[in-house]
Parts: sequence; structure tokens; C-alpha cells
Amino acid sequence: MQNNNEDLQLASMRSRAFAFVIDDLLVTFIVLVIFWENIVAAQDNIDAMMYLVKVDLVMPLIILKVVYQTFFVWYYGATIGKIITKIRVIDVNSWDRVSLFSSFLRSGGRIFSEMFFYVGFLIGFFNDGRKTFHDITGKTLVVNA
Repeated sequence: MQNNNEDLQLASMRSRAFAFVIDDLLVTFIVLVIFWENIVAAQDNIDAMMYLVKVDLVMPLIILKVVYQTFFVWYYGATIGKIITKIRVIDVNSWDRVSLFSSFLRSGGRIFSEMFFYVGFLIGFFNDGRKTFHDITGKTLVVNA
């Protein structure tokens, strides 16, 4: 990772979107592996499948997303998707590593944005720092690694 703060460049929205897709596919795959037996068992019954999707998968998915986003952004400065796309998350004030608390707030803001039709992501297209709602919440910036 880059340590020279003078060369920081904001990550493109394309890189961020690609990282988002990679991370969501990874988390979804993990949830599918964990709940595979339940999914197969409910496959023949539409009502059981709808119940499984509504109740049994939603909370574990949200919890896994929060833990995944919080840990990777705090510990590595980037999720797996961000590492692949060569971008990272930094603190907006210090231009250094994100604290655990800021990472947690950012993760919560991301979940909130997803729950409300991704409006929080769209905010990133309309400000100078390309800050989404979760960047504003966690006081972070996403830059090229």
C-alpha cells in the first residue's frame, strides 16, 4: 500500500462499483455455503423458501456484511474487493488508517444505504470527494492504493 500522502488520488466510481460487486458476491457465497442445507430443504416449498429468505437469511447476511466490512476496512484498509481493484479506505482527517469505530460506522452507513435503494451510494456522484453516505458517516475517503 501507498504511504506517500502527497500522491493520493480519489478512487474512480467504476473501481468502487467493481469492488462492491466483488464483495457482495463473496459475502453472498459465504451465506449460501452456511445455509445450503436449509436452502435445499426449502427448495420444493415456495412458502418455506420465502420464509427462509425473509427471516433466516436476512439477519445473518446483514451481520456478516457488517463484520466483513468493519474488519477488513479497519485491519487492512480495504475489503477483498477493494484490494483486487487496488483502492483503499483512509481517514478523511489524518489520511491514515481508519479506526475500528469509524470502520464500524462506515459499515453501518453502507447497510443503511443498501436498505434504502442505494441512495447513499448515489450521493458519491454529486460531491467533490466522491463521498457516499457511508464515507460521510465513517469520515473516510476511498483512494487509489
